[in-house]
Amino acid sequence: MTFPDDVPVLTDGVVTLRAHTPADATGVFEQCVDPVSRRWTTVPLDYTLQDGLSFVTGRVPAAWDAGHRVFAVEATDDAGTARFCGTVELRDEGGDRAEIAYGAHPWARGRGIMHRALELLLAYGFDEVGLRSVIWWANRGNWASRRTAWRLGFSCDGTVERWLTQRGELVDAWVGVLHPHDERAPRTDWLEVPRLETDGLVLREPRAADAERVVTACHDERTSYWLARMPSPYTLADAHDYLESRVEQRATAGGLTWCVADPVTDDLLGALSLFDLKPGRDAELGYWTHPDARGKGVMTRAARTVLRHALTPAERGGMGLVRVQVSHADGNDASRHVIEECGFTPTGRERRALRLRDDRLVDCVTYDLLAEELS
Repeated sequence: MTFPDDVPVLTDGVVTLRAHTPADATGVFEQCVDPVSRRWTTVPLDYTLQDGLSFVTGRVPAAWDAGHRVFAVEATDDAGTARFCGTVELRDEGGDRAEIAYGAHPWARGRGIMHRALELLLAYGFDEVGLRSVIWWANRGNWASRRTAWRLGFSCDGTVERWLTQRGELVDAWVGVLHPHDERAPRTDWLEVPRLETDGLVLREPRAADAERVVTACHDERTSYWLARMPSPYTLADAHDYLESRVEQRATAGGLTWCVADPVTDDLLGALSLFDLKPGRDAELGYWTHPDARGKGVMTRAARTVLRHALTPAERGGMGLVRVQVSHADGNDASRHVIEECGFTPTGRERRALRLRDDRLVDCVTYDLLAEELS
């Protein structure tokens, strides 16, 4: 099978989209046996070099014959050698619609190559092919794909449960769309967690490696009692869901979460979140402490550090909030101590607003701190 004669060559001077050739088979093979590709795509786990050759000489030309537009991505390395960097595709869905698909060779990741390639592909699809709508799908949890789509201006319209197939299983999917006149730029902010340091503590981005420490903290009787909405018993899967939700929080600009860590061992000692974030205005503070860190002033020091970052003007490197709110269940004296030590002012009491693990309803005591009150 051969390619049609009119496969275009698209380039921005750095990245080129072109027809595949047999010489790409090795690069396709290397990409398809890479652990990241295996994790998020449907490539066979026993993929061989012959499969790569069959892909570029058989499946790709057949895709073009069926109306799909499939390109090899090429860029030049530091030595001036042209390298295979992956494959991008607009899969024809009929009615001037297409699905975008992309996969990067390991060498190309983190270099901005795939973003450039997809900008070229979308411009070709909208301006030359005449597409009116392009849809993006990804397995839930594939943050690299989602961030790429976000940078290109795709919406992210939520999760469709058990929609995509992967090796005989139905998996949850993310979905988004892009139209010809949409700006090719992010529609929302994607927040980053700045590394903060204070006396004897590091506040950093949560990591998957924190999961076991999250489990031990949430198994603790005291933590479980006051945070009654947590699953019980709390499992490792629950911890991974929690850590995954922290990425979602940043991706939707809903807030930021820091893990409080030992500067030597990097062990998780607790976590703080700024949630219900309204940029330039306010947010609410939440926190929990690992049992190993209680009674040492860890959370008070960490909270002061986060509050200082939150309430410092943006031009001085902070978040530029004017107010931070916080609350605790009536009777949670440890939480109240942190709040009072950080200088919050009581603002009210919501009667019988919180249900504890023993099914009691207690008052929720509320506070706030203004930027000018920060000490």
